[in-house]
Amino acid sequence: MITFLAWIILFILCWPIAILALVLYPIFWILTIPFRILGIAVDGVFDLLKGIIMLPGKLLRRI
Repeated sequence: MITFLAWIILFILCWPIAILALVLYPIFWILTIPFRILGIAVDGVFDLLKGIIMLPGKLLRRI
């Protein structure tokens, strides 16, 4: 909602830049998809490593 209101204000102040932002946003979104996928993969690897490192402590806690 805040993004939409900011775009409306930009449209009122300078409509060519607002239209350019409207056209370029989907292109920017598509270009950042690989980085988001990489971020999800790296987060998964870190969670796996954390689980492996914390496993002995969790097993000892149950005894």
